[in-house]
Amino acid sequence: MIDLHTLVAYTDALLECGRFDDYAPNGLQVEGRHQVRRLVAGVTACQRLLEVARAQEADAVLVHHGYFWRNESPRVVGMKRRRLAILLEAQLNLLAYHLPLDAHPRWGNNVQLGRRLGLRVLGTLDLPGTQGLVWHGELPQSMTAEEFGRLVAERLDRRPLLVAGGLSPIRRLAWCTGGAPHYFQAVAEVGAPIAVDAYLTGEASEPVTHVARETGVHFFAAGHHATERYGVHALAAHLAEHFSLEWTYVEVDNEV
Repeated sequence: MIDLHTLVAYTDALLECGRFDDYAPNGLQVEGRHQVRRLVAGVTACQRLLEVARAQEADAVLVHHGYFWRNESPRVVGMKRRRLAILLEAQLNLLAYHLPLDAHPRWGNNVQLGRRLGLRVLGTLDLPGTQGLVWHGELPQSMTAEEFGRLVAERLDRRPLLVAGGLSPIRRLAWCTGGAPHYFQAVAEVGAPIAVDAYLTGEASEPVTHVARETGVHFFAAGHHATERYGVHALAAHLAEHFSLEWTYVEVDNEV
């Protein structure tokens, strides 16, 4: 069992939350009981995850997608009221880490995804406005775009959308988990010596087809949720080991 504020202070510092310009507050979003013994982790603080946490008598819920997003309505009605009611009635703490969890070099979504795909992770691409969120690496051997798509489907249990940039093989690629199709053009235009053959993210947008065709760089969208399962799992495992907590990861399926 650990004091809540000790847990939050440690995690905030570990993920360097203060250096990110994010879309929502990172750290403790909803306060519950002050001692934490059991932790439930998941990608998004949806009602199903909260119900499971309550049933498991958890003390805290750790997620990547929490609440109070920029430009979100402040009214506590409907879906938001039902979610908050579970948290408050069960005295559940809600801890949410968005961009800091994407970016962390050990526990983050990007590095964990790279490892799951069997890549040699080389680090981040220094692109303006990306806050260290775009990573790059190499496959052990060259693959066709179709072969790499099958690898992604096998490792993530999710068939990706492929927008082919031609017939060239893939050896070096860049990626950013979640919803980051807007980085594709900047990635595709990176020159030697770190030019990439493909870019992978969670979601697609209309312009990516033209960028792929006109630059020759393949584009993959493998699912926002599917690409962001691994950071929160790794972080929860670390916190549980560091503080001797009981923990569970709960997969709430999401096709997007």
